[in-house]
Amino acid sequence: MVNDDVSSFLDEMAGVKPLSGSEQIRPICNSDISASQLARKKAAQLSEALLLLTTDINLINPVEPEEVISVCRDGVQTPVFKHLSAGKYTFLSELDLHALNMRQAREALYHYIEDRYEKGERCVLVIHGKGFKSKPINALIKSCVVNWLAHLDKVLAFHSAKREHGGTGALYVMLSKSENKRIESREQNHKGSGFR
Repeated sequence: MVNDDVSSFLDEMAGVKPLSGSEQIRPICNSDISASQLARKKAAQLSEALLLLTTDINLINPVEPEEVISVCRDGVQTPVFKHLSAGKYTFLSELDLHALNMRQAREALYHYIEDRYEKGERCVLVIHGKGFKSKPINALIKSCVVNWLAHLDKVLAFHSAKREHGGTGALYVMLSKSENKRIESREQNHKGSGFR
């Protein structure tokens, strides 16, 4: 039976010739992807990322307008988090979400975190306000921001700001190192190690 299969296969392949060099199939390179394909891929990734950041208020844990927020992921060292919560890290930029509705705030926050991460910033300030008069719940945007930041992989920790930076109406946000910053750190450490 096996010999019959091999024999049949060889009979079928008798007239087949290998492709010449110019006819060979080559894998698609990134440079072969069109700008529109990249745009569609990026839009799909954005849509998927935003789905994780819900705007359904029934799924968002409410926080109080004056509540101090303190969130730290596993792996962040205690002294580092204390430094963040004390407002001792320099932040180069801030995002003010005061005048935005929930959907606008969600997109603005997502894009801001992505952009700051790509630029290699490690600490940023997000101003959400206290929302004493927000509807349907008090501190609506604040509650949303706390929930959204907890779902963003690039966010390591966040803590309510000091009074001079907005107090409980703002958050210090610590971002993970971008891949470029990790490479720079490895190169710096390698240079300093004495190895050539």
